Amino acid sequence: MKPLETGDPIRLGPYQLLGVLGEGGMGKVYAGQDADGRVAAVKVLHPHLLHDQHLVQRFVREARMAQAVTSGGVARVLDSRTDEARPWIATEFLSGPTLEEAVSTHGPLDEGAVRALAVALARALHDIHAAGLVHRDLKPANVVLTSAGPRIIDFGIARPEHGLTFTTTGEVPVTPGYGAPEQVLGQRVGSAADVFSLCALLVYAASGQRAYERSHIAAVQYAVVHGEPRIDHVPPGLHHLIGPCLAKDPAPAHSEPDGRGFHRAARFYRAWRQGPIAHDVKARERRLHELSTVPGTSALGTLPRRRLLRALAVGGSVTAMGGGTAAWWFWKSGRDPFAVPPAVKTPAARLLSAERGNYVLGETPEPLWSRTSVLGDDSPAPLPVRDVLIVGNPKGGVTAHSVVDGKPRWSAPEAVAERRYLSLSDRLIATVSGKGTLLTFVASTGEPKWKAPADVSYVLAADTEAVYAVTNDGRLRSVGRSDAKIRWTAKANADLGLTGAARGLVARGILVVTTATGDVLGIDTRDGRTAWALRDQADDRPKAAVSGRSLFVSGRYFTARDISNGQKLWSPDLRRRDGAKVFWGPSVVHGPYVYAAALGAPLRFDISNGKESGWAYDLLLTCDPFSPLVIQGNGFWSVAVNETEGGVNALNLAEAPDSDPNSTQSNTSWTFRIIKNPKNYWMTADGNRVFVMDGGSLTALPVF
Repeated sequence: MKPLETGDPIRLGPYQLLGVLGEGGMGKVYAGQDADGRVAAVKVLHPHLLHDQHLVQRFVREARMAQAVTSGGVARVLDSRTDEARPWIATEFLSGPTLEEAVSTHGPLDEGAVRALAVALARALHDIHAAGLVHRDLKPANVVLTSAGPRIIDFGIARPEHGLTFTTTGEVPVTPGYGAPEQVLGQRVGSAADVFSLCALLVYAASGQRAYERSHIAAVQYAVVHGEPRIDHVPPGLHHLIGPCLAKDPAPAHSEPDGRGFHRAARFYRAWRQGPIAHDVKARERRLHELSTVPGTSALGTLPRRRLLRALAVGGSVTAMGGGTAAWWFWKSGRDPFAVPPAVKTPAARLLSAERGNYVLGETPEPLWSRTSVLGDDSPAPLPVRDVLIVGNPKGGVTAHSVVDGKPRWSAPEAVAERRYLSLSDRLIATVSGKGTLLTFVASTGEPKWKAPADVSYVLAADTEAVYAVTNDGRLRSVGRSDAKIRWTAKANADLGLTGAARGLVARGILVVTTATGDVLGIDTRDGRTAWALRDQADDRPKAAVSGRSLFVSGRYFTARDISNGQKLWSPDLRRRDGAKVFWGPSVVHGPYVYAAALGAPLRFDISNGKESGWAYDLLLTCDPFSPLVIQGNGFWSVAVNETEGGVNALNLAEAPDSDPNSTQSNTSWTFRIIKNPKNYWMTADGNRVFVMDGGSLTALPVF
C-alpha cells in the first residue's frame, strides 16, 4: 500500500483514509477506517472525471447494484455516498488473494478445490441473478479467496438482466477470454453470460491456462465466438460439467447456475481451510489483527499512521478502478523462514510453426541450448520448476539452471542430489542434506528457507500440507510445510530400499509409493496408515501416473486403479503372438487419454473406460520400452535407442492424420539424434520446452 499523496482526500464520509490500495484509469481505492475501527476499501472516481456524467452514472449504478445483492458470496457494501461532490463506495476489506494471483502463485487447484470453488461461485451468481442482475465481468481477478470462501467483487459493469452491453466508443465490452459470445457481439445479455464466464474461469482454476488463449485481443474474441475452448489440461472428471457451459448458444438450460453438477466432491472438501492458500490468508489476517489492535480499544484511530500502513500492507484484495485488476500485497520478513515469495511466471518458449518459417518441413530444427558436463552421475531426473531446471551437480549438491539458456542460476552444495528433490507448489525446492536434514530453497533464487532435522534418507513426494520422505531406518515420515514439524512416522509394509530406491506421488489424500521390489503402496496422508497394497507389479520399480481418481500403474501389467482403495478399474489384455503378456513402460496423461507403450509400441486409451481410443498411431510408433512418454506443445515425444546411441522423436499431434490407408502423407515428425548414453537418459518437459538428460549433458528442445 502506498501513502497518501498531495491531492488525496484525508476523509470520505466516516472513513479516515490511511493509504492508497490501488489505482486505475477511472479512480482510486483507499484503505479507510471508521470510528469503530472497521477497515474498508473505499473507491472513488478521479476528480478530472467528475464532469463525465456517463462515468458518474456508471459509478452510481455500481453502488446500487452491489447493495441490491444480499449474499455471502459477494463483497458486502458497507456504505456509499453517490449524491456528494465526490461519490464513493466503501466495501469490505477482504484478506486474501484473487483467484488469478492464487493460481499464478500456487499453480492450478486440484479437482476437489475446483468443485468447491464452482459450488460457491454458482451460489453467489444465483443470488446476483435473483436480484435481477447480471455481473457481466466474472473473471479470476474478480474473485477473492478468503478464509470463509470465495467472494465475487467489482460490479462496475453489472446491469439489470434486460440491459444491453455497456460500452463507450473504442472500449472492449468485456474481459477477453471470459466474456460470453453474446457479450463480444454486443447482443442482449442474460444470466447465461455469467455461466459462460464462470466455466471459463474454472478452466483457468483447474489448469492454469485460459480456455481461449491467442496472441492478441481480436484473436481471443474471435475464438470465443467461433473457436473451441482448450480444456485438454482440465481434469477429465470436470469436462462434462464445464464443456457444455462454454457453448456458443446461450441456451436456457445454462442460464441459471446452481452448482449441483459439482457437488460430488465438494461436500467434504475443505478447500479454504488447508493448503498454502489458506496459510497465506490466515497469516495476513493474523498480522493485520496484531498490528491494528491496541489493548483496551477496538478502534484503529489511536495507532500511528506508519504502523497502520504496515498492517494494511498485509493485504486484502480490492479492485483498482478501470482495469478491474485486484491488488494483493504480501507482508515479507527476512527473518521468517516460512515467508515464501510467490512462484514466478514460467517464461514459455514459442511454438515453432513451418507456416511462419520457424523450421523447414522435412528437417529437424536445432536444439534451443545444450550444456555438457553439468550433471553428476547420481543426479535424479531434471525437475523443471517455472523458470529453472533442478539437477544434481557433478561437483556435489544441486544446481538450478535457467530454462531459457541453460546457464546456472544458483547452487546448494549442502544438498545431496542422490537423496532427490521436490517442488513445493513451484515456490520452494525441497531436498536433503548429508546429515538427513530436510532443506528448502526458493525455487527461482535459491534463497534458503525452513529446515527440518527429520533424519531423512530421501524425499518421495509433497502436497499442499506436507513433505513425505523415507527415514534412514526405512520408515515413512510426514513433515509439515507450515511449521517444519514431524506430523507422523509409520512403518511401511514393504522394503523401501536404499537411498532413492522408491518413488512417490500424492493425490486425493493418498501417498502412492512404488518400490524397487515391484510393490505399490497406498498410504493415507493423514496418519501414515497403509490403505492398500499391490504386490509384484513389476520386475523392478513400477511406474505410476495419476489423473483425478485414476492411478495408472505400468510394469508387468498396465492397470488403472481407484487411488482411494487400489481397486482395479480396467486393464488392457495385450499379449504377444506366443501368448505371453507384454512389458509396459511409463505412461503419460493428456486430457481424456492416457498413453503407454507395450514393448516399445505406444497406444492411447480412454481414461474413463480403458478402451483404445482410435488413435491413428496405435502400435505404429517405436520407442525404447523404458522411454518416458511426454506431451508438450502439440507434440508426442519418445526416445528410441540402440546399444550405442539414440534419438528423441517428436510427432505433431495437431495435424489430423490422413485416414486413407494408401496415403503416403503422415504427421510432421522430428528426430533429434542427441542420445549418446542409451542406458543413462531421461526426458521431461515444461513451458514449451522438452528437456533431455543424456549422461552428464542437458539439452532443451523446441516444440511445435
